[in-house]
Amino acid sequence: MKLPLGIHVGERLSLDQTYWQAEFADQNGFESVWVAEGRLARDGIVPAAIIASRTRHVKIGTGVVNNKSRNAALMAVTFKTLDEVAPGRAILGIGAWWEPLATKVGQPLSKPVTSMREYITVLQAFFRNELVSFEGEFVQMRDVRFDSMYRENKPVDIPIYVGAVGPRMLELAGEISDGVHMDFLLPPSYLVGARAAIDRGVAKRTDGRTGIDLTQIVACSVNDDDPQEAIDACKAFLTLYLCQQPHIAEHCGVERDLVDRLQEIAGWPATPEDIKRAMRLVPNSLVQNVTACGSTDDAVQKLQAYHEAGVRCPVISTLGDKEQTLTRLAQAVKG
Repeated sequence: MKLPLGIHVGERLSLDQTYWQAEFADQNGFESVWVAEGRLARDGIVPAAIIASRTRHVKIGTGVVNNKSRNAALMAVTFKTLDEVAPGRAILGIGAWWEPLATKVGQPLSKPVTSMREYITVLQAFFRNELVSFEGEFVQMRDVRFDSMYRENKPVDIPIYVGAVGPRMLELAGEISDGVHMDFLLPPSYLVGARAAIDRGVAKRTDGRTGIDLTQIVACSVNDDDPQEAIDACKAFLTLYLCQQPHIAEHCGVERDLVDRLQEIAGWPATPEDIKRAMRLVPNSLVQNVTACGSTDDAVQKLQAYHEAGVRCPVISTLGDKEQTLTRLAQAVKG
């Protein structure tokens, strides 16, 4: 492909759509498939394992799982197992959980950067096949390791990508991880500060690496017959995100007053009807600043803008007419 692409699959897709998109990606030169896990709608590990078993070439990442709901040892052995299913193709994408969900399930966010550092440090020790002892504020391990009785225990090469947005988490990712997997709805201009934060972290590394990878999820919708319909698909998604994860507003240039007005219309949990009423307040220009939508040419130009801003591999998330969006973008970027 002229432009490396990944694809992001999540609960907005049926499982049949998920597997079709993953197999399409595998057969059409996509680099990676990233399986989302966010709302209490669908687990990310089960579909990732099924995708791994149905594909042969594409890398399979989680985009992202959180560092609260799974013990670090269980997370390590889960990805060791995924590597058995798809050797050399598993990527662990991990992020802090988000509010208010984290608090609602009894795991409120506290010192997210500290807890992420501890968690990743332990994961990396497991992946090196070490005996792990660790006494942290959030993570404790006492003389544990991979301990299969029936096959050799050996290191596994599992790249760790941090789902980061804020500067402190981006800096941590640069310091200790293999890559950053950035979230939806951040404009290309956001990459200037983000890359600077990553570089500050890279400067602290002690392993000799001079850089890490950067991927970003980009919401995409294509309709060459009715570009406004494609824009509206992304507009509904942006409205939902602003209502339920309002921290993203400050990063994508949305005034707090607009967020407040949207949340008055679409509370928690918002219904599709709530979102349809609220999205009337969101202008096209805002949507097109943070998504790739409209005609095929419009979307490809925006993906290229992300790439030129520093995103090595844009990871498309299809909205609206999902099949048309995926197939036309794939065809448009093939070399």
